[in-house]
Amino acid sequence: MAAKALDTLFHETLKDIYYAERKILKALPKMARGAQSPELKAAFEKHREETEGQVERLQQVFEMLGKRAQGKTCDAIEGIVAEGEEVMEEFKGAPALDAGLTAAAQAVEHYEIARYGTLKRWAEMLGMKDAAKLLDANLQEEIKTDVALTALADKVTNTKALKAA
Repeated sequence: MAAKALDTLFHETLKDIYYAERKILKALPKMARGAQSPELKAAFEKHREETEGQVERLQQVFEMLGKRAQGKTCDAIEGIVAEGEEVMEEFKGAPALDAGLTAAAQAVEHYEIARYGTLKRWAEMLGMKDAAKLLDANLQEEIKTDVALTALADKVTNTKALKAA
């Protein structure tokens, strides 16, 4: 068996996050429809637009590798999205729905932050400066989204759920 090096691991992890981003693109409209607060709906809609740009950047990284942009099933994101769908079913119409959706969205963001941080570092180590810049752009957007979701939770979604308790 041939030794697998960091460049192979980088490519496999890139396929993982590509799959995850495409899965998230499909989930965000459903989450927006399920959200009760206009602020959370708007946050999901805004992040869908950002995610489209992130997918485009990932496609550019694949091009830099001379590889076709393709995903590889990401069990982690499948599980996180399934948990979000479960929250929508179990808490439909309840005051805690938006708090649960916000938490599910943050679980997605934290996964993406971990992946992009790792990929950026590996790209730097592999001498792929342009790829590292693209991955950092995605990373910075995910961090901003996470911060925005925390603020939204504090001001709107968690507060509404707590008042109803």
